[in-house]
Amino acid sequence: MGSMDTPTSLANGSSAASDVYLKPKPATNTGMPTAAADMTQSDLDESRKRKSSVLPLDVGTRVMCRWRDGKYHPVKVIERRKLSPGGANDYEYYVHYTEFNRRLDEWVKLEQLDLNSVETVVDEKVEDKVTGLKMTRHQKRKIDETHVEGHEELDAASLREHEEFTKVKNIATIELGRYEIETWYFSPFPPEYNDCLKLYFCEFCLNFMKRKEQLQRHMRKCDLKHPPGDEIYRSGTLSMFEVDGKKNKVYGQNLCYLAKLFLDHKTLYYDVDLFLFYVLCECDDRGCHMVGYFSKEKHSEESYNLACILTLPPYQRKGYGKFLIAFSYELSKKEGKVGTPERPLSDLGLLSYRGYWTRVLLDILKKHKGNISIKELSDMTAIKAEDILSTLQSLELIQYRKGQHVICADPKVLDRHLKAAGRGGLEVDVGKLIWTPYKEQG
Repeated sequence: MGSMDTPTSLANGSSAASDVYLKPKPATNTGMPTAAADMTQSDLDESRKRKSSVLPLDVGTRVMCRWRDGKYHPVKVIERRKLSPGGANDYEYYVHYTEFNRRLDEWVKLEQLDLNSVETVVDEKVEDKVTGLKMTRHQKRKIDETHVEGHEELDAASLREHEEFTKVKNIATIELGRYEIETWYFSPFPPEYNDCLKLYFCEFCLNFMKRKEQLQRHMRKCDLKHPPGDEIYRSGTLSMFEVDGKKNKVYGQNLCYLAKLFLDHKTLYYDVDLFLFYVLCECDDRGCHMVGYFSKEKHSEESYNLACILTLPPYQRKGYGKFLIAFSYELSKKEGKVGTPERPLSDLGLLSYRGYWTRVLLDILKKHKGNISIKELSDMTAIKAEDILSTLQSLELIQYRKGQHVICADPKVLDRHLKAAGRGGLEVDVGKLIWTPYKEQG
């Protein structure tokens, strides 16, 4: 599994019952040239005839679409649905903005499309539809590895099948605690929730419901005020809970359903019994409110210390992502191991990891006197040697001389990179971590 640059972030925490997150702004400027005022009537008639001839738009059509910034951007039609009641050509269209990430895909009205820009390119149909949701861990990884931007060895059939199955967001918004959050991606909720555009989550047990009234009734009965499991860290208002997927199976499954709404290239069809979930919370007198989480396999043959990572959208850009990453490495240190995140990483996950590795390594190189090897850096940080090497190469701080890699840490270059890296995020106070590795728990 994998994670978190979000389009925007919540300005501040309101005391209102439900804050709205990531709502589109009304369009103020079309960004497109207007038709010439001196068009003849025959020109206008010809334009209307041409527009009418392309309707309804086929799946695969490319066209310009007015986005929330008021400007027109190229899109590809992914799906369409008939408006009821409506005429023969009255459809709305689910589009992918080809310049942007899939998280911004959305349903649009016909008036948002510039029909003069239509290019018809109909997609090949996926011959074999996905017939079931159950997948083995191996099958999950096979599909995961096909859907990551920049991946060179794509299994085209698996990629098409995955994208066909997940191409349209099924849930538009969720309510979680005091936040209403727009979702980013498809999540495979049970079939009975297929007709729900909005779901209501209990922020403590993560049960989800179709109606607000159901949630209100549930909250009167739910006695949880924090995630189930053991609190292994508390510093100020921050707490971390370790949840065993085997002991809290429903919670683990609900967390996966929730996370998939914000993670594109991860599939969640495997047994949560194999995983531990580390849920980060902000605590107040009402309880412990989930900020984000990461999961890890109880036993990883590949030395993965993290399987999936997510910071919920209202809490992004506040340093929580790097905190979760740092926490996963502190657990690796207590286990006496080096670790690395499970691949592939999402686009936001890769950015967070690259930022964390950069900051940690630069801090050490800045303070260290004399030579230091990649192996020594790995022992000090629990970061896998390959990740250290790739990070130093991206910073141009390493050279290959006489058959070995040599770190070139010029103080001025380090200072420049440290300045570019920005702040390091929230610190993990290791003295407040009370945790026993899983294998030692019995």
